[in-house]
Amino acid sequence: MILNYIWIGFFVIGFLVALFRVLGYCFRDFFLQHLDLVFNIADRDVFSAIVHSTFEMAKTSVELSIYLIGVMTLWLGIMKIGEKGGAVNALSKITNPFFSRIFPGIPKNHPAMGSMLMNFSANMLGLDNAATPLGLKAMKELQEVNPRPGEASDPQIMFLVLNTSSLTIIPISILALRVAAQSKAPTDIFIPMILATYFSTLVGLLYVSIRQKINLLNKVILLYLGSITAFIVGIIWYLSSISQDAVASQTNFAGNFVLFFIIITFIVLGVRKKINLYETFIEGAKEGFQVAVTIIPYLVAMLVAIGVFRASGSFEFLMNGVRSFFALFGFDTRFVDALPVAFMKPLSGGGARGLMIDAMNHFGPDSFAGRLACIMQGSTETTFYTVAVYYGAVNIRNTRYTVTGGLLADLAGIIASIFIAYLFFGEG
Repeated sequence: MILNYIWIGFFVIGFLVALFRVLGYCFRDFFLQHLDLVFNIADRDVFSAIVHSTFEMAKTSVELSIYLIGVMTLWLGIMKIGEKGGAVNALSKITNPFFSRIFPGIPKNHPAMGSMLMNFSANMLGLDNAATPLGLKAMKELQEVNPRPGEASDPQIMFLVLNTSSLTIIPISILALRVAAQSKAPTDIFIPMILATYFSTLVGLLYVSIRQKINLLNKVILLYLGSITAFIVGIIWYLSSISQDAVASQTNFAGNFVLFFIIITFIVLGVRKKINLYETFIEGAKEGFQVAVTIIPYLVAMLVAIGVFRASGSFEFLMNGVRSFFALFGFDTRFVDALPVAFMKPLSGGGARGLMIDAMNHFGPDSFAGRLACIMQGSTETTFYTVAVYYGAVNIRNTRYTVTGGLLADLAGIIASIFIAYLFFGEG
């Protein structure tokens, strides 16, 4: 429903702003004399620009989807090998000691724990199709031990906030869209994105743990959090000590190495499990093809609406206002160009994806704004959508502080994305 209003708003606001520009041109002498506003031929022809934009953005949507078909087919085929080879189960075993302590309200050996761990593991690997059914299954199992069925339980809140913080190791769709946008280094945002999503997850975890009085000083919890935090801090410290050129080259190498290492690991796991790798890849590749084709109408709908909003001048007016505000405090305002993704992400994943694509198309995929938009897109999840779907599946109306925790995690992810983007690409 929220996305419906946003989509309508792009068209209505675009029309009103364009109408104002045309009227401004018709009465340009009056506006110049009394309000010191200048209107020119571009304002007169704004509706032509809007209509042209609708055709161009529709064309862009299909062109992107063609690139997306190949990349999504490849990666979901690889992911299917990893899934059947036991990668998800392996991640579950690694994370089980930690998660069993941050979900103290779940009885030992309850099936909900297994479903949650599988859901988190699938999310980390970017297996969206597998993650959602597992998440819904976990919510239903958590509901079985919920003492107040109409109200979110503590474990359900922790589960949802960690979901919305979007801890993802392999952001397949974002990398695919960067390839589609013809980025010269599509994986250079891989490491920055992992860093940003770590901070969003950490803040979400801390907030819920404080509210639920979970002892974060537990030895196992400290070992997990301390190890990961030390690793993240070490990466940031190292990268801040070298030149921007070295940062770009080394992180691009690291991103490509990690991704290919994961592919080799999945293949090795598949060989150990004695599965037919070729047939398994084809099975996953078919899913990737279907996902890429299914997304075309959504891309067309959102990109055309964004195109209207931008061609009308509304986008420029909004961003100039935000840019002027931050400029008053002496900030470098390049990050403002990517902020629409941050504003949209809690409301709509599809809308944020469209704005990310728009930023790459308008500024370039390897521009500061294009890279930052991608990092923001991968740093958090769609809070309101996730809460609505997961709680709706078990008929929970009182979500307590779930949304607050999710939005705090979103905010942390966005702020971290901005700082990390300046660290990695500030001089780019």
